[in-house]
Amino acid sequence: MSSYIPVSGANMSENRKDAEFISEMLDDHTEWFKNSIPMIASENLISPLAREMLMSDLCDRYAEGLPGDRYYNGNIYVDKIEARVIEMAKELFRSNYADIRPISGTVANIGLLKALTQPGDTITAPALSDGAHISTAKFGAVGVRGLKSHTYPFDVDEMNLDIDGTRKLLLEIRPKLALFGRSVFLFPAPLKELKDTFDEIGCNVWFDGAHVLGLIASGRFQDPLREGAHVITGSTHKTLPGPQHGILIANPRDDKMARKLNSGIFPGVVSNHHLFATAALGVTIAEHKEFGEEYSDQIIRNAKALGQALYERGMKVFCEHKNFTESHTIVVDVQELGGGKEVAQLMEDSNMICNMNMLPWDDKPKSPSGIRLGTQEMTRIGMKESHMTEVAEFIKRVAIDKDNTTKIKDDVTRFKSDFQTMHYCFDEDFPAYKRHRLVPKY
Repeated sequence: MSSYIPVSGANMSENRKDAEFISEMLDDHTEWFKNSIPMIASENLISPLAREMLMSDLCDRYAEGLPGDRYYNGNIYVDKIEARVIEMAKELFRSNYADIRPISGTVANIGLLKALTQPGDTITAPALSDGAHISTAKFGAVGVRGLKSHTYPFDVDEMNLDIDGTRKLLLEIRPKLALFGRSVFLFPAPLKELKDTFDEIGCNVWFDGAHVLGLIASGRFQDPLREGAHVITGSTHKTLPGPQHGILIANPRDDKMARKLNSGIFPGVVSNHHLFATAALGVTIAEHKEFGEEYSDQIIRNAKALGQALYERGMKVFCEHKNFTESHTIVVDVQELGGGKEVAQLMEDSNMICNMNMLPWDDKPKSPSGIRLGTQEMTRIGMKESHMTEVAEFIKRVAIDKDNTTKIKDDVTRFKSDFQTMHYCFDEDFPAYKRHRLVPKY
């Protein structure tokens, strides 16, 4: 057992103060979120058993390469874990290839670009103002790879790509790689409608499924690999409620493409791939295979209910004519209520956590017109459709009524006290809990 030698002299007191400060801030953060309504569309709660994996000895270990083909010793059991999780991921997503080594969704994106493009190649992608992720912008991963990017035309009323315009662009540009998928993802991307065009061009088709990964795994939203995509990338902590990690799923065209994908991730953009998160992802996949369909259905029902309740209270929720959404996300135009930055801040002051978000007509990311709300974490702690009405009333009091935020905060805290238990995951009767130290749910 290693022994730690404390810092001596005057520095010891200051060092301990720093460590104590960090610990206290973490306690304050945990207590704040315990009393808050979580609505960030890109977050979720990892299950207690999966959290145990993050705190295990794996957080101290290292591995490079693939199971059975490592550059380090000491991976006997790591290999067994990783090989099993790869097979579980392939089964969950109905694919013949999965790489669980990316340490984030953005890293998965960069690895994919390294695998399937060369500097100077042309790609097509959604625009940032239409909901794309920053990694697909010129100042993100696309720029790092030195690619020329062209953005699709967008139908604001439908909150989706303009299909005819997108087809025309693809035929004109003939990209090496066509990207679909967004961070503001209300409705399925029109892959099926464009598949004939992909085939005519012969381009690779990439679907960024970070936000809707759990819905896809459950057979909800859409099925990209059957609709025309060759590769899906994503992070694993949104509608798939796992660790902050990444994944790449594919049905490669051939063995050559599979080898390129492998090398794009390692040695391309990953060295050690966070073994603790790999184990946590495996637990998450097992739980999602058991509870994912029920969980995904409730997420979508809650999102529709929240959209309807806000619309009835006079807020400008996008796509009322399409029942607001087919995912976990709704988008609200709050330009006339102070703008996205102000409304998001007032909500935070009232213990409701969301984010400001650009709308299709915006060009200033830090002063956008909208807010983005997600229901995946509220669903995770047991909220149903009826509770979305109460949440909408809190938001109305903040955004429209301009009620006192301290009063709303107190009411939100009382409301949230009924939602302190995690759902759609293995409970304490699961045998693995007897082999691991339990950690708090919050």
